[in-house]
Amino acid sequence: MTRVLLYTGKGGVGKTTSAAGTATLAALRGLRTLVLSTDAAHSLSDAFDSEVGGEPTEIDDLLFVQQIDAQRRFERSWGDIQAYLRSVLHMVGVDPIEAEELTVLPGAEEVLALLEVRDHVRSGRWDVIVVDCAPTAETLRLLALPEALNWYMDRIFNAERKVMRTFRPFLSRTSGIPMPDDTVFDALRRLQSDLSDIRTLLAGPDASVRLVLTPEAVVVAEARRSLTRLSLYGYRVDGVVANRVFPAAGADTWRRQWVAAQRGILEEVADSFRPLPIWESPYRVCEPVGVEELAAFAVEMYGGDDPFARATDETSLWVDRHIDTDGRTYTLTMPLPLASASELELARHGDELIITVGSYRRVLPLPAALARGVVAGARLDDGRLQVRFAPRELARPVMSDVPTGTGPLESAQELAQGLTAEYHAQRLEREAAILSPGREAP
Repeated sequence: MTRVLLYTGKGGVGKTTSAAGTATLAALRGLRTLVLSTDAAHSLSDAFDSEVGGEPTEIDDLLFVQQIDAQRRFERSWGDIQAYLRSVLHMVGVDPIEAEELTVLPGAEEVLALLEVRDHVRSGRWDVIVVDCAPTAETLRLLALPEALNWYMDRIFNAERKVMRTFRPFLSRTSGIPMPDDTVFDALRRLQSDLSDIRTLLAGPDASVRLVLTPEAVVVAEARRSLTRLSLYGYRVDGVVANRVFPAAGADTWRRQWVAAQRGILEEVADSFRPLPIWESPYRVCEPVGVEELAAFAVEMYGGDDPFARATDETSLWVDRHIDTDGRTYTLTMPLPLASASELELARHGDELIITVGSYRRVLPLPAALARGVVAGARLDDGRLQVRFAPRELARPVMSDVPTGTGPLESAQELAQGLTAEYHAQRLEREAAILSPGREAP
């Protein structure tokens, strides 16, 4: 299988150089390698000092570079849907130029650029694909979108299609607005399938993310948050690149102060990201440019490590959730490294558990065994979120003034009581509706 490596980090820390250097090293080791960029501000051509186009361009033996034409991919995947939306806006009098702008899905170009990665993996042409991603905030939104859009499509568009099949002729005659035909819904279904493929690929065992940082407190703080967010969405992180580290050898008084300051931060990085490897790259007078300089950069950075080996549970922070049972209760465990209780919120909605870390949210569908039960306890312990589910008959009664479970996770008991209270309130409402004549069950 093709090894997929994604490099991201705060803007200006050297993620493009790290990705380009890693790809160059892979080619030198005899691996057929493609490095491409999903960042709208393409920099790979600058890093390699070579013209790079929208198709894989060979710039050295076994080394190909591509800067994805996101607009072309966008038109290919979103074209039918966009055409329908433009026709609706035209019917209600929107200017064609404004309609063109209004029908561009924000962030879609970057997401659909990942389809290029999927297609390259499917081709079987490459041993290694290195992806130079956008800065961390954009990358996190990018990696969260496939699952989020799938959630909306499953719940909204499937129902919409059933309604349209029945009422399309009537609605078209009465409203005068064109109704979406099967071509539009088929395009949506293809898009949903494409997004599922992206999610499966990037969360799979052959793909991993590497965080690039510089030894600065602000940059490290963002990298720590990025690790937690990537874990929330189920992506594997298998290494950290510490770039622009001042070498201690031959340092004068001024530089020794920098060396000492950076060393303290690097010790914090090692503690924060253990057991991940921390690959250090020394500060250089100028940025490495061209195949030879990039190769030298990567050789020095990785040392004797094999940066292309598959990550394992022991060599990475694997974030796949799992479920344990003692025969009566179930415990869902999900690693959330470096997360704090103050930024973590949990809530239950029907058969879904909603996990929010800071401003990022993930909706987890619950397996049937968990969905039938109630939340009996939860805790955040050593970077691992554990939520315990018990059969309904084992749930303890709770006071009505207990929090609802949508606030910060201040204690396991509060969360357990809050989510149990929410479940009982919903169940009692349903039972009351069934028992009361003339009322419809919600």
